[in-house]
Amino acid sequence: MSAALALTARRGAAGWRWAAPALLWLGRLILGLAIAAAVWEGAVLAFAIRPEYLPRLSAILATIAATPEAYVAGFLRTLLETLIGFAAGVVVGVLNGILFLRAPVLRDMLFPIFVVSQTIPVIAFGALVVLWFGNTLLAKAVIAFYLTFFPVTVNTLLGLQSVDPRQIALLRSFGASGRQLLLRLMLPAALPQIFVALRLGASLSLVGAIVGEWFGDTTGLGVILLQAMYTEQVTVMWAAILCAALLGTGFYAAVSLAERWLVFWGAEQ
Repeated sequence: MSAALALTARRGAAGWRWAAPALLWLGRLILGLAIAAAVWEGAVLAFAIRPEYLPRLSAILATIAATPEAYVAGFLRTLLETLIGFAAGVVVGVLNGILFLRAPVLRDMLFPIFVVSQTIPVIAFGALVVLWFGNTLLAKAVIAFYLTFFPVTVNTLLGLQSVDPRQIALLRSFGASGRQLLLRLMLPAALPQIFVALRLGASLSLVGAIVGEWFGDTTGLGVILLQAMYTEQVTVMWAAILCAALLGTGFYAAVSLAERWLVFWGAEQ
């Protein structure tokens, strides 16, 4: 019985060691948001800022509370478009990085095309995508993918190329195959570099989804933002911006937490 209690105590202590940093981070986040909200509300009142320039935060929250269904539906639709485009961009970007490492000739052929593609303004590319796929969820996801796959490709390639050749030679001397080298050495070693692109892609994919919604749709934060701009409803516009900021911050935080969990040795370096 005492051994079981000791084991339970050790597990509880280990769980607390993992939970304590997360709770501390959450507490700091809540405190920071509370301070920012107080400063926002106080600054508008103290400096008598006109609502058409910057509404009070309480007025923006009241606008969201008046029609919560529209904002929840828009939030979920934009989130879905962002996640699909981001996931596709990550998969294609990582595969491109591996392919370019294994086939330098193909890299020299395709990489300049990828670079040129990124010089096309997202508005122009978005117009083409909507023309091809229509005003569908797929079209918005493709635009989010377009902004995500290139940084993931570049950082995956850089991360794979940065692996110490001596480590590769050591594993080969033990008979490791090319697949084992990739999965057990090269990709884990490239993860810190890949996650730099993933954190960037978390923001870019959201931008792509919102821009795609500007070309026409019925649901989404971009739709709310565009309609509010045309009707000069400043508070509604700020409400959409606030929801988009919440979505982007949450997505970025989720990617950062995944990085801390997967790249656990990063904190030790």
